[in-house]
Amino acid sequence: MDLKITNTLLREKQVFAPIDPTNVRVYVCGPTVYDHAHVGNARPAVAFDVLIRVLREMYGADHVTHVANITDIDDKIMARAKESGVEIEALTGETTDIYNADMAAIGVNRPDVQPRATGHVTQMIAMTERLIENGHAYAAEGHVLFSVPSMAEYGQLSRRDRDEMIAGARVDVAPYKRDPADFVLWKPSAEDQPGWDSPWGRGRPGWHIECSAMAAEHLGEVFDIHGGGLDLIFPHHENEIAQTRCAFGHATMANYWMHNGFVTVEGEKMSKSLGNFYTVHDLLEDWPGEAIRLLLLSAHYRQPLDFSKTGLKEAKAQLDKLYGALHRAANDGHYPDWNFDREDNTVLAALCDDLNTPLAISALHQIARDLNIALDHHRDRQIPELMGKLLEWGTLLGLLQGETEAWFKGEGSDDVAEIEGLIAARIDARKARDFAEADRIRDALKARGIELEDGAGGTTWKRAG
Repeated sequence: MDLKITNTLLREKQVFAPIDPTNVRVYVCGPTVYDHAHVGNARPAVAFDVLIRVLREMYGADHVTHVANITDIDDKIMARAKESGVEIEALTGETTDIYNADMAAIGVNRPDVQPRATGHVTQMIAMTERLIENGHAYAAEGHVLFSVPSMAEYGQLSRRDRDEMIAGARVDVAPYKRDPADFVLWKPSAEDQPGWDSPWGRGRPGWHIECSAMAAEHLGEVFDIHGGGLDLIFPHHENEIAQTRCAFGHATMANYWMHNGFVTVEGEKMSKSLGNFYTVHDLLEDWPGEAIRLLLLSAHYRQPLDFSKTGLKEAKAQLDKLYGALHRAANDGHYPDWNFDREDNTVLAALCDDLNTPLAISALHQIARDLNIALDHHRDRQIPELMGKLLEWGTLLGLLQGETEAWFKGEGSDDVAEIEGLIAARIDARKARDFAEADRIRDALKARGIELEDGAGGTTWKRAG
């Protein structure tokens, strides 16, 4: 089965062919850690997590290297630290920890390498020196700038004309620039700003050189796939390509470029003033992580996505159906069988078509429907295989990762022990043939949204959807 992905660089869908099938290399732009991640930040993390899962399925878990950086030096970070009265290292450390915990809660696996910009300044300085030596950069008044006119192919990724590029980059008008489109590789730091010693004085790197240096350090001068949000195509990814190609002299930086679409919230651009600024951290207080993940996967990664509370309810209801089929089968005494034919993997087939997650989700639902039909007709030989498929193929999407019982009981809820105590009292009442008391307990639990199921294996319970 071939993996086809849309390559932004060529504007077409291509069959993916790795440079080295034993070492598939992927770089994804990570967060700037000064605040909690919002749903727009979460979308690329989830989308490219699915890509990595597919690549590991196809090439082997040990043959894929996933690098996603942490930007921990930036003007926004400095401003937030000053505003909060905390040290930059404390702010970025705490924010990174929260980001990783929030991403884990929505099923995003940690990258193999998560480099921090501040740990790679030496590499950034070396790359900047190399660009100067190669005639693609110049020093001026404590700054070092990339010379855009020195690269004839500049603009291949974004396909913007020169005026659009200058306007889109929001470049500073400065007398030391040789060309208005030139962008900063290194800039001076004031005494109260973080800085590092360099051949051009004490300063700090520009944003774009950070990713170029970290990608080269951990994946090599040319690698397979570079991913990120649509908003990064220009200027960030365009500038990454320019820096890396001109530093090392290759025809490309990454062979495939993938970009996810924009996210709106409740039908509008996300804004704190509109009250629709949804952070993953806040959403997790009221919603299961898998529901957030499923909603983020409900639209094709390249298309726009509207994130809403209504969408979260629908995602939760979908997961209730998927977990419900497994719950029903388990309650009937069945266990998953992992020895099934893996050739007809409908979920993987959908994902191999440019990560078609809506089709893959539909394929999961079809398996759940088949499982319910098998249960209805007591086709006991089919049930374990369908359970295995639903669970194993669900992992490609990062779904159905929890225990079925925990999903319906609301894992971590404070009232679980109390509910299970009432169920035990009901069982005792039934044994004593006090059916009035047993019914009273059942009705009381039902009023709280707790549904009981009496089966051959005993009494199980779940929260109503």
